[in-house]
Amino acid sequence: MKWSLYALLAGFLIDLIIGDPHGLIHPVILIGKQISFFEKLFRRIFPKTDRGERAAGAFLWFAIAVPAFCVPTALLIVCHMISPYLRLFVEIIMCWQCLATKSLKDESMKVYYALKSGDTEGARYAVSMIVGRDTEDLDDAAIARAAVETVAENTSDGVIAPMLYLAIGGGPLGFLYKAINTMDSMLGYIDPPYKNIGMFAAKADDAANFVPSRLSAVLMIISGVILKMNVKNGIRIFLRDRYNHKSPNSAQTESAAAGLLGLRLAGDACYHGVLHKKKYIGDELKKTEYNDIPRACKLLYATSVLALILFAGIKCLIINLGGA
Repeated sequence: MKWSLYALLAGFLIDLIIGDPHGLIHPVILIGKQISFFEKLFRRIFPKTDRGERAAGAFLWFAIAVPAFCVPTALLIVCHMISPYLRLFVEIIMCWQCLATKSLKDESMKVYYALKSGDTEGARYAVSMIVGRDTEDLDDAAIARAAVETVAENTSDGVIAPMLYLAIGGGPLGFLYKAINTMDSMLGYIDPPYKNIGMFAAKADDAANFVPSRLSAVLMIISGVILKMNVKNGIRIFLRDRYNHKSPNSAQTESAAAGLLGLRLAGDACYHGVLHKKKYIGDELKKTEYNDIPRACKLLYATSVLALILFAGIKCLIINLGGA
């Protein structure tokens, strides 16, 4: 257990310093390629009916999830047989690759710099890289709002949730979570052609993120105290709007961030040319602008550090009690 703790601490530090270097093949990209391959394969194999597509989605999920857990497990076992230090090194790399703190900040700040310089088209392109909605008709305020929303939501999905699973089960459980989350990102849409084949992936992602999303929101509000944000409003909006989303998890951190920042987030959005009616999250105490993006990033970093302290502290306590 102590080796996985060291790996988590070192992996988090490397993520903060390096992020995800461009040009380096990331395991999540490989998982995405696997998802695309099995989607095409199972669509051909299973009947083109609602039930057949749902069955295809379930088989696809297991075809991705099982290797995502078993391959890292086998690799760490082999490495440990050679040397515990080799295992530590490999698991540090795994933890680093499971976390996305710096990359989330860097990608959202690209939106900030484009908006700050008056480059609306550049900002639309930058935000299209981190959100799933259509961005070609967004104005500056909507672009900034989309960036803040994705930082708020992915504080849980991209950082706190994988960190929690890394703390519980090391690299293998961290990669299993990343596979679950990636399948939801690629398949978990409510519109055809993903409505049925993505159903299993969406439900599994809801289950995997149920605890992390709520924990992330609480840690985010505590971070608001440290950052001297509007904590009273953050608590109020969190309690009021945390279910203002079709997903049971997505609005947890979005509502906390909206309240802390004094913004109104969410609302109607287009996906693949289809307008989706959405409830608002938060009250518009101020207009959303590009300066809110770095504010959201500060909240991301503070929440991430608090989570690391919490998880590392719990693991240290367990190690000391168990003598591991």
